[in-house]
Amino acid sequence: MPPNPSWLLLSPTRFEAAFLKGKPFTWKGRAGRRGKGWVWLESGIGKANTAMTLAAYAQRHKVERAVLFGIAGAYEESGLDLGDVALASEEVQADLGVKDGGMKGMGFPTLTVEGPRHFHNRFPLDKALSSDLAKRLDVPLKRFLTRDLVCETPAEARALAKKWEADLENMEGAAFAQACLWLGIQGAELRAVSNLAGIRDKTQWRVRLAVEALEARVLELLT
Repeated sequence: MPPNPSWLLLSPTRFEAAFLKGKPFTWKGRAGRRGKGWVWLESGIGKANTAMTLAAYAQRHKVERAVLFGIAGAYEESGLDLGDVALASEEVQADLGVKDGGMKGMGFPTLTVEGPRHFHNRFPLDKALSSDLAKRLDVPLKRFLTRDLVCETPAEARALAKKWEADLENMEGAAFAQACLWLGIQGAELRAVSNLAGIRDKTQWRVRLAVEALEARVLELLT
């Protein structure tokens, strides 16, 4: 990896990136900042917003490496505690296709890229980039899961985690991973645990702790 690579950074919301100090700008109504060797964009919450933001920006700018970062909910068997940070080895698109068989159950892939390579509900992040960052930032690689609807009970969270063998739940990552594969961008996803998935009582969440953990890792990434 070059000593000073250029990065496109994305986070679903502004507060997850409030620690980034750069020149502010607005892009298609979204907040943005520029710094030495990096550009950050507010991608918006959810799969559609994230995929559109990345694709639209890449259409007008050369993007080789992109990192999506933000807070997330950890499944109880993941081995992750509040404030822990992990990188995605793979993203699961958990609410696409039929209930028990996903897109394979429907009989056709979600994405086909040159090779050809076919993808259904599982989308890998860039292996070399993610492995390098895991060592550099001293964080584990985990399987992430994406849904439009977050888990609302511990039982629902346990069932999803078991079904997909997932560790962490979010609302954007699978779309980011899929878009990176389609566009030929090296993509990595970094998440800090703010809560246990299925716990909607926000007095039990630790959002500030998670954002502080993100700050430490993202700033290390940019040095």
